[in-house]
Amino acid sequence: MDSVFKNTLRSELDFQDVKVKELSVRTGISPRTLEGYLSSRGSIPPADVAFKIAQALNVSVEYLVTGNPKYNESKQKNLQPNSIEEKISILPVEKKMLVRDFMGMLDKFEISKKD
Repeated sequence: MDSVFKNTLRSELDFQDVKVKELSVRTGISPRTLEGYLSSRGSIPPADVAFKIAQALNVSVEYLVTGNPKYNESKQKNLQPNSIEEKISILPVEKKMLVRDFMGMLDKFEISKKD
């Protein structure tokens, strides 16, 4: 279960393009402690720390601990997503990665189109 938390946290940080230092500022948790959760010996943080991390990333604690996207969706089930950002935020990590890759391809297309 420890590796699930580590992998889900790493995936979410990568997807949201959030660095450990930025997450530290958002949560008040030291970068060294956060790096410990992401290391090969990573462990699941105490509930209050996991809650701070989840809030800072706008995901549920259950999602971070289990890696199951249904828990991330349930966090926002009573909210109707209005913006594209809100709609993307409730996607499973795999689909978020596809959206990120697609946006990167669009950026490259726009740059080459201007040349």
